[in-house]
Amino acid sequence: MKLESIAVSDNVELQNDIIRKIKELINYKNLEPGDKLPSERMLSEKFGVSRGNVRTSIQRLEYYGILESIPQSGTFVANIGVVAMNGMIDDILRLKDPDFKSLVETRILLELKTVRLAAIRRSEEDLENIKSALDAYEKVALSGKDAVQEDLLFHLAIAKASGNRTINAFMLSITPQIIIDFEKYHVCDKRLAQIGIEEHKAIYKAIKEQNPQLAKQKMKDHFSVLYQYCYNTK
Repeated sequence: MKLESIAVSDNVELQNDIIRKIKELINYKNLEPGDKLPSERMLSEKFGVSRGNVRTSIQRLEYYGILESIPQSGTFVANIGVVAMNGMIDDILRLKDPDFKSLVETRILLELKTVRLAAIRRSEEDLENIKSALDAYEKVALSGKDAVQEDLLFHLAIAKASGNRTINAFMLSITPQIIIDFEKYHVCDKRLAQIGIEEHKAIYKAIKEQNPQLAKQKMKDHFSVLYQYCYNTK
């Protein structure tokens, strides 16, 4: 096992341990919906962990609607009952890391929807962000270097342009694991760089022209190679 894999695994276990302790704290203190949690600093001192790990654990609980952070105010228990909250946290702790094929399927389903919405809702600022990400991807791809991260930034710019904050947040949550898996499975073949650039440009053009059906088709074409790779790989 690589050192990177061990580090990621250890970090997840640490975050799960923090989540368990937050659950115990909520139950011990009899905190109810709307009640405020101790600050990140206090929790890090109490649990003996870094503030960064506390913050990441809180963000996971926020993502599932268990906690709610309000800028300049703090973190609060969301408006759900204690029984439901405990059950949801237990389910979160039982979640396993998604396999590569599951991530690919999820990403394709999400992006076929987001690209349609982006074509309909995109602003001029969104177009600039997508074009900037496209240019960065093209530059790195043509240099012969691995452009996995630039590729995903292009797709994240489209997700943001969709105007759907939930989809955007979900894309952000699965992106780190996608990057890890892409590099592990060597999905982005450098020989396909020019094809990838043209496909990205076609997607951008459809969004710019506000043609949702064409944008969806171009995204579907773009994913065809990845989809075939996913299902032809043991």
